[in-house]
Amino acid sequence: MTLRHSTVLCFCLLAWLCRAGTPVRYGADVLVERDLDLLRGHRVGIITNQTGVLSTGTTLIDTLVSLGIQVTALFSPEHGIGGGAAAGESVRDTVDAATGIRVYSLYGVTRKPTAAMLRAVDLLVYDLQDVGARFFTHISTMKLAMEAAAEAGLPFIVLDRPNPLGGLFMDGPVLEDSLRSFVGAMPVPVVYALTCGELAQMINGEGWLSGGRRVHLTVVRMKGWRRSMRWEETHLRWIRPSPSMVSEETALLYPGLCIIEATNLSEGRGTENPFQMIGAPWVDAERMARAVTDLHLPGVDVWPVRFIPAVSKHAGKACGGIRVDVVNPAEVDPLATGMSIFREFRRLYPDSVDVDVKFLGRLLGSATAADRLLRGDPPQSIRETWQVPLQRYRKNASKYVVYEE
Repeated sequence: MTLRHSTVLCFCLLAWLCRAGTPVRYGADVLVERDLDLLRGHRVGIITNQTGVLSTGTTLIDTLVSLGIQVTALFSPEHGIGGGAAAGESVRDTVDAATGIRVYSLYGVTRKPTAAMLRAVDLLVYDLQDVGARFFTHISTMKLAMEAAAEAGLPFIVLDRPNPLGGLFMDGPVLEDSLRSFVGAMPVPVVYALTCGELAQMINGEGWLSGGRRVHLTVVRMKGWRRSMRWEETHLRWIRPSPSMVSEETALLYPGLCIIEATNLSEGRGTENPFQMIGAPWVDAERMARAVTDLHLPGVDVWPVRFIPAVSKHAGKACGGIRVDVVNPAEVDPLATGMSIFREFRRLYPDSVDVDVKFLGRLLGSATAADRLLRGDPPQSIRETWQVPLQRYRKNASKYVVYEE
């Protein structure tokens, strides 16, 4: 055992002695403390990135290697193993600098582990922090990895993590089959209110894997998490799941404000507040802020802002627009907020705001909702269009819920 690994092990042991101060324990913590026999004697592949840590902050990779687990392959989602690649940027295979273990990219040449990648693997472990919105691609990666494991006859283990949006609030259209893509791989609503472990059980139980296959699935549950918990109540440190997911506040607004990605407006990528600052060079910030403020959107304050995105749309150009700040997380209605702001920008700048209609449909997951939003219908009337399938989903999803309120 190297000095580095000895240090990691000592740090973990010390943290276990002090764990009473942290009310929520990741599935990764529970695995290391109680369930290592799931991995012993096997060649282990891990699907992970910078969020794959124990509650102490030490990485799952380093911890398992220090404990003598044979980790033979790593797999990274969108944004790469370190989480630094831009949205949509193709990521190459690499090598983990700390351990020398090969890292296969699942957001490059392929998005699904191949038979060659799995040749030296006896089981797959999934440990990624999700954000609770259907179009955040980690859950698409999980589904495809489950399919690959099922095809190869490998067990699949999910180390569960909190849903930052909690487990009670569900909203948005249930994805229509015709609109499936990598930003929508399963028939779930935009806000699906399950942990990744619960969702994996639903994927498996509902036969959503290719060919109706089932994978041998184990979910290592968290300790101390309740469905009613917002992120700040977990006492866990926020680690960016992607470069633009900078805080739990960002994650709360993201299910609604992500639809701005389907326009030529900047959604704030390349600023310190992505998905909270929206604008373009031709937007009058004060006028826009007054219009959105007059909507009295619950749980948020809206301010005029000027910003220069470092990357993405309007990079290097001075933009006018609005900044959305969360003032009462319990009152925020993310989809209504996003649709209202989308509608208001198009009302004030009908000749300037361009929309990628196809992409908007994929993000919302409903052609009807997208058409009505483009028509300028009020968010509440649009919401009525998805209530029946949403209630069916709610009833179905309840079979896979494992955490109490």
